[in-house]
Amino acid sequence: MQLTKHQTSQGPRWAANGKWLNSGFTLSAALQVAGAQLLAYVSSCQSDESASGAVLAPIDAGQEVWASGVTYLRSRDARMAESGNASIYDKVYVAERPELFMKTIGWRAVGHQAHIRIRKDSTWNVPEPELTLVVNAHGEIVGYTVGNDVSSRDIEGSNALYLPQAKMYNGSAAIGPAIQLAPADAMRALPVHIEIERGGAVCFSGDTSISNMKRNLEELASYTRLELDFPNGFMLMTGTGIVPDESFTLTPGDVVTITLGALTLVNTVG
Repeated sequence: MQLTKHQTSQGPRWAANGKWLNSGFTLSAALQVAGAQLLAYVSSCQSDESASGAVLAPIDAGQEVWASGVTYLRSRDARMAESGNASIYDKVYVAERPELFMKTIGWRAVGHQAHIRIRKDSTWNVPEPELTLVVNAHGEIVGYTVGNDVSSRDIEGSNALYLPQAKMYNGSAAIGPAIQLAPADAMRALPVHIEIERGGAVCFSGDTSISNMKRNLEELASYTRLELDFPNGFMLMTGTGIVPDESFTLTPGDVVTITLGALTLVNTVG
């Protein structure tokens, strides 16, 4: 089952498999339900009326999106190269404790076909295609969506303490186009593909698989909840295994297409 959020004349409204859910449905309420009962809960809210309207980021305004880093060997190598500091990223790659940080809040996340941004004070910017877990209030992984963790590599590379500025700014987090409800076992080998078009031609493409992650999905979700309560659930970007080389940077007008499993997220750099 796929959940989507749409813009209507009465405000945002959720749908499941293309049919409207009741007007009072929220993802926050759905993620308070135990995972075993989630599909039944959503089905009980579903109508026979077809949904319409522009697709929004599939998240409620007050929900949080967190992110983890250095979960793939490629990410470790890229961050070691950009910073010139081999030890800090190598240590976190092999450590028991993962790197975790808050990426955005629901109202700031952008959705499918919306604009992402690059910072005005940055000269080296990349998209980061990431499996984004949907985790309920009980800590169960109940679904996923596509995430684009847009990052300013030069800012983080100059000093690791600048990570929040490199990762958190307007237009730096895109998710969508839908939430695919599924257990964690259905996500462990999903293929990931990214393609970037510039002036109508492909200027970068790459592929990886979730199976290449060093850390497992439950581990990342568990560490995020270790000393934090999420009564309305949360989303968790799980790191990237595709990083362009040092010669590449995003420019305005680039179109970024990320396909992960059955979902495809498209955004233009504004």
